Amino acid sequence: MQRQRRRTLYDDAGFARILRKQNTLEEIQSNYEIVDIQEKQTLFDRLGITKKVLFRHISLFVLTFASIAFSGQGFFYSIGDSILFASLVILFLTTHEFGHYIAAVVHRVASTLPYFIPLPLISPIGTMGAVIRIKERIQTTKKLYDVGIAGPLAGFVVAITTLLIGFATLPGPEYAYQFTFHDDLHAYIKAYGEFPDAPFVSDINQGGVLMLGNTLLYSFLAQFFNNVPPMWEMYHYPVLFAGWLGLLFTALNLMPIGQLDGGHILYGLIGFKKHRFIARLFYGALSVLGGIGTIPILNEMLTSYSANLGYYAWAIWGALLFLMLQKAYHNNIKWAVSVGSVSLIITFIMINVFDAANWNGFTSWAIWMVFIIVFVKIEHPPVLYEQRLDPTRKILGWFAMALFILCISPNPLYLFTS
Repeated sequence: MQRQRRRTLYDDAGFARILRKQNTLEEIQSNYEIVDIQEKQTLFDRLGITKKVLFRHISLFVLTFASIAFSGQGFFYSIGDSILFASLVILFLTTHEFGHYIAAVVHRVASTLPYFIPLPLISPIGTMGAVIRIKERIQTTKKLYDVGIAGPLAGFVVAITTLLIGFATLPGPEYAYQFTFHDDLHAYIKAYGEFPDAPFVSDINQGGVLMLGNTLLYSFLAQFFNNVPPMWEMYHYPVLFAGWLGLLFTALNLMPIGQLDGGHILYGLIGFKKHRFIARLFYGALSVLGGIGTIPILNEMLTSYSANLGYYAWAIWGALLFLMLQKAYHNNIKWAVSVGSVSLIITFIMINVFDAANWNGFTSWAIWMVFIIVFVKIEHPPVLYEQRLDPTRKILGWFAMALFILCISPNPLYLFTS
């Protein structure tokens, strides 16, 4: 057999062996193609990053930054605050996605650089985030887990740091004097030197007050600082708002479902079958939130035509729910009917016993349900080789699942009208 200075492509399972003798590599029989690798290849060459690829991703990065800064003009009162806000948000997104990317590179999983998604005039913050695309099926549990958890953990460090800096550098309540169309708020602060406990009726009557949802982690940290603004004014503070958004994006990505980061992590922790069961139940829980937000709207729309049509809101939502569950559960009638029935019963109790029809901010979960079944899916595709995680990975995994609970809000962003 002729000896050549070549390297063999092989995988971690050991399908090929490298035989070293006299500083040469012997060519061996393998299911993998043996290819020449130029010694002078750069890192970019080995990662498949060309000038065209760099231009595309850098362009999206710049456009997303500009889009966030432009959208920030609706929240802040200076260009400097908008640029600061955009810088912090883009820092979080970049750190999160490069956490995934670096883990993929370490595990030799083919993936793209982060795609930043600018969305001016549509998204209230000018972006739908960022994403990397894995270009091959991940074969082992550990690789899947590591790539999945690296992003949210890295992003969380940036988000919590930003939030703490925002809390620590808060100006006094008089900062609100620059907020336009806040005459009642200005008068209250001048009289009492602090923010009120609730929005003013005059502000609500002008079409509602934009509210940000509180979370367990945010409310816990807020107790240790002075001059913390209420959730209906917090988005005027660029550092605080950027930190809050970082926690929200982290929580949304950590949902234990499909191919979200949380889905990857939970799959690694409990395996395919248990993850599928939990993911299906989790989607059923989302359907309750979606029903609480959607049924009152349907009822209002129908009763505007006739008072007797209100009851059809339940029938319409029930039909939509069944169709979504059928899609989510791959036409498994048993699961769709069982989860759908329980969901409708719980929704009925929440609306008629706990007056959930008057709760705000739950409508977005119905949209999120559609997004999941179209783009994310419910069940996680199985890896080729199941592996048990070591204790360190398990601790980090359950910590990440706890972060989901601590950082999620049932009503993240809504218009307060009553």
